[in-house]
Amino acid sequence: MRILIVGNGGREHALLWKLRRDAPDAEFFATRPNGGMAPLCQSVDIAPTDVEGLAEWAAANRVDLTVVGPEAPLASGITDRFEALGLAVFGPSRAAARIESSKAYAKDLLRSANIPTAEHRTFSNQASAEAWVREQGAPIVVKASGLAAGKGAVVCMTVEDAIDAVASMLGDMNFGEAGREIVIEEFMDGEEISVFAVCDGEDFVLLHPSQDHKRVGEGDTGPNTGGMGAYAPVSIATPQVMEEAASQVIAPTLAALAGDGAPFRGLLYAGLMNTEAGLKVVEFNCRFGDPETQVVLPLMASSLLDLMLTVAEGRSLAGVTAEIRPGAAVTTVLASGGYPGSYEKGKSITIPEDLESEGLIVFHAGTSVSGQGLVTSGGRVLAVTAIAETFASAANASRSGAARVEFEGAFYRSDIGWRERARLDPRTAPDEE
Repeated sequence: MRILIVGNGGREHALLWKLRRDAPDAEFFATRPNGGMAPLCQSVDIAPTDVEGLAEWAAANRVDLTVVGPEAPLASGITDRFEALGLAVFGPSRAAARIESSKAYAKDLLRSANIPTAEHRTFSNQASAEAWVREQGAPIVVKASGLAAGKGAVVCMTVEDAIDAVASMLGDMNFGEAGREIVIEEFMDGEEISVFAVCDGEDFVLLHPSQDHKRVGEGDTGPNTGGMGAYAPVSIATPQVMEEAASQVIAPTLAALAGDGAPFRGLLYAGLMNTEAGLKVVEFNCRFGDPETQVVLPLMASSLLDLMLTVAEGRSLAGVTAEIRPGAAVTTVLASGGYPGSYEKGKSITIPEDLESEGLIVFHAGTSVSGQGLVTSGGRVLAVTAIAETFASAANASRSGAARVEFEGAFYRSDIGWRERARLDPRTAPDEE
């Protein structure tokens, strides 16, 4: 079997790692793979966003399945193009990918389907947006409607901060086309849960719930990033909460998309806020989240490939479930100095040879191989994932592993899963170095 992975970040490394376990005899290819992916697959020197080039290459090289990692090629219609050529591909159509590529579209869909979410308004005029902010007050959230690499949401604790965020997006166009239209919504109190659902357009299979850490600083402070770490499972995501997510969010969303002529076949990511009034949708993504994938997949005991093939080949997921291994997983992201702002690339990376084991995996994101060996090539460089019997053990191992990796300017959050840690009874789940 020949499998192509589109993308070259931490999420794609985790997908490659899992699919190789599911199909050890398969041939794997990836678009311009990072330094960790490169030894595990054959490189395809085509940009992940070059839809036409990838479609032609996949057809010529008789690829059996293409797995699309990032949102940009999905929003550009890569699935539509591959399917037009009769190629099996895992990922939603361009129309269905609007659930992520346009927050305005997603909010309208939620409203029409009566799916709970934050009260909001959509604006393309700066003066109108600023007037609504002043009317609503703070705290309030300002979001670029388009794709902004996970950095397009600004939580504003004051009206002045919100006005600045509006001006940055609609006035200064700091988010480019992604910020030409913005969504302003009420601030929701609660704790977020990331829910992955493998969907066939009608039925779906839920994977393990997880929690991401978007803010760059300890205790969830500072600006948003693409994600500084994650953990799974999440104790507040009880069976009752997951049933609510399935029946009140995932199922009606799939029905609404199908009713809109855009059945969703692929991975639907629901970012949910667990509020006193129940679950509310924060956002949707049309693909696996990063770095949540780096903790969800290592805890998956059954085959991800079988689920993907079922969807890509147009078969039904009715009655299918995913088996989860016991224990917990925590991943700590090592980032380049200056991230999420400007940062330097080309810093030499040292990873101890004895660091990785069955219980500890280093997923590469922004790395490449040069004449001087492994070097940094992005803001988020590595994700150190630990799997253990308890959350406390996994958190300690992930943090300790991250501390052993070296490159100039490296930093990481040492408090990934801090809310979960606070929920633990220290007598039954000691957190000792």
